[in-house]
Amino acid sequence: MVDKLGGDGLIEELCNGFQLLMDKDKGLITFESLKRNSSLLGLQDLRDDELLSMIREGDSDGDGALNQMEFCVLMFRLSPELMQSSKRWLEEAMVNELLGSMF
Repeated sequence: MVDKLGGDGLIEELCNGFQLLMDKDKGLITFESLKRNSSLLGLQDLRDDELLSMIREGDSDGDGALNQMEFCVLMFRLSPELMQSSKRWLEEAMVNELLGSMF
């Protein structure tokens, strides 16, 4: 997916996914908004406790919901191929920075 979309395209897709799942009034992905929109992700067969577990896993600030950053971090953590691509991008950026500072 990363190779197909590129870095910017991937971030845009993650942001679009967040927008689809979030509670429009709160600007967050809540349990209720995730449950209501779970069929958009093919998650309609998940039990309530599994959906809650997804929220808890990504909820780093403890407010019981996912903001956009928490959602993106969770998606990266759940997708090993995204992590590999991120590592590759970081390594390339570091090499380019080193080469740029040498000249």
